[in-house]
Amino acid sequence: MTTELTGADARHLHWDGCFNVRDLGGLGGVARGALVRADGLDRLSADGWRALVGHGVRTVVDLRNPDEYGVDAAARPDGVRTVRVPVDGIEDREFWDRWWGGWEFGTPVYYRPFLERFPGRIAAVARAVASAAPGGVAFHCSAGRDRTGIVSIVLLSLAGASPEEIAADYESSLPRVAAMNAARGREDDGPELAAGLAAAGTTAYEAALDVARGFDAEGYLRGAGLSEEEVAALRRRISGEG
Repeated sequence: MTTELTGADARHLHWDGCFNVRDLGGLGGVARGALVRADGLDRLSADGWRALVGHGVRTVVDLRNPDEYGVDAAARPDGVRTVRVPVDGIEDREFWDRWWGGWEFGTPVYYRPFLERFPGRIAAVARAVASAAPGGVAFHCSAGRDRTGIVSIVLLSLAGASPEEIAADYESSLPRVAAMNAARGREDDGPELAAGLAAAGTTAYEAALDVARGFDAEGYLRGAGLSEEEVAALRRRISGEG
């Protein structure tokens, strides 16, 4: 008997070297193959890169900080363009001295303050996606949970995904990140984050839901400086028409 996979399980992509890769197709108006969220793609093996190319991805948007860049585990294919857009704004000490190191960091609790503080950086990511060459776009950070999660909320909201879909997509990263940490011999921060959320009377799902509810993605991006034409191009890219 064959079990048909549904939801995030059906969207999960097995790219050797990574743990937390999902096609966002099927959420709102996102076309299959148009947008892929991932953990650090520099860890892909040669087989992993072949799977990425086979999935139709032709542009990689790296959301990490420059000090996180390293040598790729396997050669990056010539037909894949990489665009680096560090989103953290790590030089903004006033912001990060508040959020770095607390339990909130690593949960959606800090996402809305982040979006309010760094609209220009999110706009830069949106432009990179909108102006990408034909083919799919994969965007990633290190674990594929937070920076990638913030960008996913913006893009999925623009695509018309429901807050519940967005929160469920976020939540599906948690076991993947735990598996990644275990495989790499790292301590899993999941229990600590869950405890902090519980003490605050919420959960990871509810915190993500709170960010997605009422979020006006088009208004946010226009306020961040995107033109009407750029927003339209981004919508076309998300829907697979660009």
